[in-house]
Amino acid sequence: MKGEGTKLPVVIVGGLHSDARKEVVERLLRTVPGSVALHHDLSTAAGGTVRRSVRDSLGERASGEAPLVNDCACCALREDLVPELELLAGDGRTRLAIVELWDSVEPRGMAEVVVEHGGDVLDLTGVMTAVDPALLLPYLGCGDDLADAGLAAAASDRRTVADTWARQLEYAPVLAVVESEEADDTDEALLAQLHPTARRVRVASGELAAAAFAGFDVRAAAERQHPACALLPQEADESGVGTLVWHRLRPFHPGRLYAAREGLTCAAARSRGRFWLADRPDTLLAWDAAGGALCVESAGPWLAALPDAAWEMVPPVRRAAAAMDWHPEHGDCCQHLVFTSPGLDRDGLEGLLESCLLTDAEYAGGREAWKRLPPAFDSLLEV
Repeated sequence: MKGEGTKLPVVIVGGLHSDARKEVVERLLRTVPGSVALHHDLSTAAGGTVRRSVRDSLGERASGEAPLVNDCACCALREDLVPELELLAGDGRTRLAIVELWDSVEPRGMAEVVVEHGGDVLDLTGVMTAVDPALLLPYLGCGDDLADAGLAAAASDRRTVADTWARQLEYAPVLAVVESEEADDTDEALLAQLHPTARRVRVASGELAAAAFAGFDVRAAAERQHPACALLPQEADESGVGTLVWHRLRPFHPGRLYAAREGLTCAAARSRGRFWLADRPDTLLAWDAAGGALCVESAGPWLAALPDAAWEMVPPVRRAAAAMDWHPEHGDCCQHLVFTSPGLDRDGLEGLLESCLLTDAEYAGGREAWKRLPPAFDSLLEV
């Protein structure tokens, strides 16, 4: 029983590997006395509601429904989540609230909702993604839309299985790994290289309960995902899985990079990072690819493009990341891309990337000439 005035510990358990996720939740219910699991089933959204269930180690304690908000099941979850957790906090008997996310719900949004709206009575002590290592590569390579798989959270949901799984995997500081007879050393190496800073906990071990109470910093987690200061994987090569870190100071030619985008995207199971286009020299662009699909987004200006007075408004972690890449002429403008995959063709990939950079003659033309290069990424950036 919680002491008077203390907050209710909350752990979020997510992931598209539904059987693994359920195994994690059941293990926590059995090993943490007084734990309760809250789950919103978004598969019922077609009927206009989201089904809510509350259960403990003995079975279901309560159930109910939450109406859709703006025809969005995930929005209904956001509206209903904190009030339900506050009810558990108020009963004085719950030691740990386990939020079991529905398949395609991403943990970042829910973590931020709990901290922002439940901070007075709720303490987010953990975020973990459940992983079946044998399913890691099949899900990461699946370019199907969530809607086609029956996993969309709203009619407007355009995410794919691969990009959703990648974000679920890379946001969580704890990966709860279930035992799988089909998994091999390649799967384990891929998991380690995709998220090398994560704490990997075997669900069958005694570490799982401790990981649920380890603590979670929602601001630090968001910073780790920002393209300007993301903690990207380092060079690695193990059990047939390789990670290539490609760092250059010269900008890309927009047309040549656009022409090479499919080859680069399909060259690795996962690639991400930040990059610099010659025709947009002041804009930091984010590269995010999985499942054979590429997402390119503007992440705002490079720090070198900001006036000195604006630097005070930039988070320290962003300034520190920029300092590591700083060049006397171009500041923090650079290419920093990371490719991870089994059977990675390093030489072919590096050759293709190098061919996309400005030539010596193009580079010598300077920024004004660069800006006059024909734009190629307007369609991806929705300009």
